[in-house]
Amino acid sequence: MTVPLSILDLATIGKEETVRDSLEGSVRLAQLAEELGYRRVWYAEHHNMPSIASSATSVLIAHVAAQTKSIRLGAGGIMLPNHAPLPIAEQFGTLETLHPGRIDLGLGRAPGSDQQTMRAMRRDPMSAESFPQDVLELQGYLTGNSRIPGVDATPGKGTNVPLYILGSSLFGAKLAAALGLPYSFASHFSPAALHDAVAAYRREFQPSEQLAEPYVIAGVNAIAADSNEEAQAQFQVVRRARVSLLFGRGRTFTDEEADMVLDSPQGQHVEQMVKYTAVGTPEAVREYLDGFAKHADADELIVAHQAPTVGQRLRSLELTARAMDLKPAALPAS
Repeated sequence: MTVPLSILDLATIGKEETVRDSLEGSVRLAQLAEELGYRRVWYAEHHNMPSIASSATSVLIAHVAAQTKSIRLGAGGIMLPNHAPLPIAEQFGTLETLHPGRIDLGLGRAPGSDQQTMRAMRRDPMSAESFPQDVLELQGYLTGNSRIPGVDATPGKGTNVPLYILGSSLFGAKLAAALGLPYSFASHFSPAALHDAVAAYRREFQPSEQLAEPYVIAGVNAIAADSNEEAQAQFQVVRRARVSLLFGRGRTFTDEEADMVLDSPQGQHVEQMVKYTAVGTPEAVREYLDGFAKHADADELIVAHQAPTVGQRLRSLELTARAMDLKPAALPAS
């Protein structure tokens, strides 16, 4: 593999699984990723989604970090308009203090929820408008250069937790370029602007104290299995789950109903969301990921293993790592 490989873990709750199963699976996934040589594992902030257990992102990172040794862990990302910058600086400053050199902080401006959930979170609908200023305020707390006189983050001040801008449009790309921060594009679920956003980021990048050259992480889905038939069957389960998530409005579709939606014009939205997905045997997944890294002009790939169950995701993780010939990093000398 020509670029590093990382993991986006949504802590998915399978059809016959509990929230605890999902969270315990996230620990096992990070431990296996560390063993196999993945660079980092990120967790995404989503709310009011019955199939995703990563809503309390910093808590999950703390739990996983305590049960791993070396792999980088972070938010991919924190939806900053949901929060004031100071408590996020304190949370991630605490994580970095407890697990030095292992914590990342990816930042997005989307709600990670629907309009009703936004109200439940007491979020101001206009808060996304101040995202660039909030990023700078957060950065000030973490670097020890607070923009609010007399206010510091403790823990947090001077920890210099690295920031990443997440996005699926030109807005995030241009902001990351202007601030000299690495950029992670959400092509695993919103692929349309991939090329334009990455090109704009690389063209407009301004070096900063954190980063001298542009750095692009591109999201991609993967389902690796022991046979192509098994992988395709798992992918169909994932598609059906997307139908219930997007169109169910509180109800779950039967397999037959979901397949009917997938075959309709509405189903094209689901197909577009999973446009960039490597599905099949390890060899097929390797070929796809190698090609996608070049296609996306990426410096790193972050892979969302979309298999429906914890066990299947762990298997996909393992098969992909072997196919890509990943090597675990050496632990620092104690």
